[in-house]
Amino acid sequence: MSIIMSYAEARPAPAVASRPWTKTRIFGHLLMTLWIVAGAYLLYYLSVSILSPFAAKYWLKYIDGFIVTLEIVVVSMAIGAMLSLPIAIARTSRFALLRWPAYAYVYFFRGTPLLAQTFLIYYGAGSFRPELTEMGVWWLFREAWYCIIFAFSLNTAAYQAEILRGSVLNVAQGQWEGGQALGLSRPVIFLKIILPQALMVALRPYGNELVLLLKGSAIASIVTVYDLMGETRRAFSRSYDFQAYIWAAVFYLIAVEAIRRVWERFEKRLTRHLQR
Repeated sequence: MSIIMSYAEARPAPAVASRPWTKTRIFGHLLMTLWIVAGAYLLYYLSVSILSPFAAKYWLKYIDGFIVTLEIVVVSMAIGAMLSLPIAIARTSRFALLRWPAYAYVYFFRGTPLLAQTFLIYYGAGSFRPELTEMGVWWLFREAWYCIIFAFSLNTAAYQAEILRGSVLNVAQGQWEGGQALGLSRPVIFLKIILPQALMVALRPYGNELVLLLKGSAIASIVTVYDLMGETRRAFSRSYDFQAYIWAAVFYLIAVEAIRRVWERFEKRLTRHLQR
């Protein structure tokens, strides 16, 4: 027996057949090589351009625009989160008087472009200036900044409401039944039991919505708000240097990657009890 085992151990392992070089595999390797070369050239171009007169002249402007972009995203996301909870509750209500207006709100803001909504609020509010002045809210629609916050908040509230509604429906029905068996009221069951579990499910969709809102914030530059894209357009109009848009793309990439990493750590922290 030992001789047979020694012989079996001494036998060389069978050679693994190499994968054939098909057209698809060759194309994939060529495409990957192209991406690597393009990435290396972009890094080289940025390292050379960072000391250029353009970067020295407009660097601080880009920083200011980037801060304005972050302010728009954070404020709009926060207001949208506050609005999304009552909208989501109304969407899941048994009363049609609450459910249908909430459905119409979500349907409109998810079914129309954010650009059209921004124009509708920024340019359309002027048609109702006497009425808005009489109501005392013209100051809100007079400034481009407030119009952007208003439009973005309403838009992201619709998306966040659907995220929250889907997460609430994802919670097992037995959670409601268990709470009722303990004699808890439905509002207490929702706030103390259902909502925390739903927010766990909604973490990743919320992160995606935050990234989409960040990229969509470039619309603000169209209505004279000098965010990152607004400063980029102004720099290009004065210099006609194409690297203006390259630097804008770099700033957006850095912001998206930072959000992705922070949100990933945030998600792992809150769901660490589920990873054991």
